[in-house]
Amino acid sequence: MPRFVPSIATRIAKRLRGRRITSPVSRRLRRRNARILLAYTGFVAAVVLIEAFVFRVLMWWAEGRDESLATGIYWVLSTMSTLGLGDIVFQSTTGRMYTMFVLMTGIILLLAVLPFAFVRFFYAPWLASRTVPATVSGHIIIAGHGDLARPLAETLELHGIPHFMVEPDQTLANQLDEEGIPVVSQPLDEPQTYEMLRIGEAALVVLDGSDAENTTSALQIHELAPEVHIASVASSAHADDLLRLAGVRRVLPLKRQLGQHLAARLNAGHAQTHVIGRLRELLVAELPVHMTPWVGKSIRDLRLRQEFGVNVIGVLDQARFIPANSDTVLGTQSVPVVIGTAQQLRELDEFLVIYNVNYSPVVVVGGGVVGRAAARVIRKRGVPVHVVDLNPQRSHWGDDQPARWIVGDASERRILEEAGLEEAPSVLLTTASDATNIYLALQCNHVAEDVRIVSRVTHERNLRAVQRAGADVALSHTSLGVSSVFAALNQRELVILGEGVELHEFDVPPDLVGATLESAAIAAKTGLNVIAIQKADDSIGIPTGSTVFEENDSLVMIGAQAQLQQFQDEYS
Repeated sequence: MPRFVPSIATRIAKRLRGRRITSPVSRRLRRRNARILLAYTGFVAAVVLIEAFVFRVLMWWAEGRDESLATGIYWVLSTMSTLGLGDIVFQSTTGRMYTMFVLMTGIILLLAVLPFAFVRFFYAPWLASRTVPATVSGHIIIAGHGDLARPLAETLELHGIPHFMVEPDQTLANQLDEEGIPVVSQPLDEPQTYEMLRIGEAALVVLDGSDAENTTSALQIHELAPEVHIASVASSAHADDLLRLAGVRRVLPLKRQLGQHLAARLNAGHAQTHVIGRLRELLVAELPVHMTPWVGKSIRDLRLRQEFGVNVIGVLDQARFIPANSDTVLGTQSVPVVIGTAQQLRELDEFLVIYNVNYSPVVVVGGGVVGRAAARVIRKRGVPVHVVDLNPQRSHWGDDQPARWIVGDASERRILEEAGLEEAPSVLLTTASDATNIYLALQCNHVAEDVRIVSRVTHERNLRAVQRAGADVALSHTSLGVSSVFAALNQRELVILGEGVELHEFDVPPDLVGATLESAAIAAKTGLNVIAIQKADDSIGIPTGSTVFEENDSLVMIGAQAQLQQFQDEYS
């Protein structure tokens, strides 16, 4: 079976010559640790021999039995290790007192001190001194352990991309190592840390610590390998420029990006497409059909390909992404996702402009970083915004001041009615608490049944709960971060299709070279939907059923992680 090789990690891999990889743990330190362990082992052996000799003496003096030295060692080890086999025991009080003494020395030396010494002088130095194999290149280095690190490592593992995590906390590093995540326990701000990880051969470095830690790490990395791409999470707005000055090529302001992407999912004003991503000259957009003639029609009946040239690549229905099917019937809350050129989407907007006209203010619950970013996007679209927040100090936004600020608890129906929820086309829930957003989704759905509810989630485990509560769309900054990293790997813009649904790009498997999209039946076999094909000259196009897969093509597909795994199992 031919080996299926993903193209993501190889696109921007840098191969520098002559870089010597050194271990941050010196030979002197390793020799010192070995001497300490050896000395401790000798000390324990001496204690065992002495106690075995005392055992023989007590057995002869108190019990009248002559035992061999081997029997004494056997009894001491079984007693010190707390096994207590019971085949050799003292009957005298003196002997039993001695047994308790041996038991206590065993608890101290074998059960308490020995594990600590092993971890401190052997396991931790080994974990810290591991280096990336010389044959590895195009790998990803994840420095820090924020909210993004673990999901990103899991996704990279699924794609078969080599990756290594740097975690200075020894306890967390041990835990990650036990979970099978390649990790090195070293400081984030030491050049040797990145030298041992073959920084010059890495495809990308992702910094997921605090703004200060990321800036320091970026300076160290940029000095060692100026050509390596660095992506960094940014918590505050003023950190963006500093990170770029430090050498970061792709700043990931995840909370602000989350607000912008949530705002793109809102219904406001008249019906129009909402662009949610770009694949070079192709745009990916959502197409709300609420209060349009398309409600109740199948995708085939829309004739979007024939009339406007765009392809439907999927449908968001009650926050679930459904792969495109020509027989899928659109409901009131259905949102088709289409792909096409900017001109094709403009023609589609001209057709939609007379439908779903509602210029009432959009309600944004939460005036934090996410809420502010969303409100700014909505205001730029010419739609008024009403912001609800408990904290009156957040109400000073300067030039970006929303149309109205309501100070109060959004869980109260009175506050939501004061904000104009009953007339609003959409409500955006941006609080940092998933429990609060779930409760508010239920409340908003109860107050205004037709309002479109878009919600932020912090933990992916709460995604289904907020959807069941009534949210039409839910996104988390964790999945946004993972998608941002893969966009950086492929040197393309970010495309966010929905929680749990991602964009995947792979070389055409050898088994499919020469096959057409229709005969390959990738969607039927794996659930992944091929939305575009990238050629060797970097041009990209929308495929039809008769499109033939060529050897150097790359498939751009959308689907869930489980579907990606099924694709790999099918063709690798």
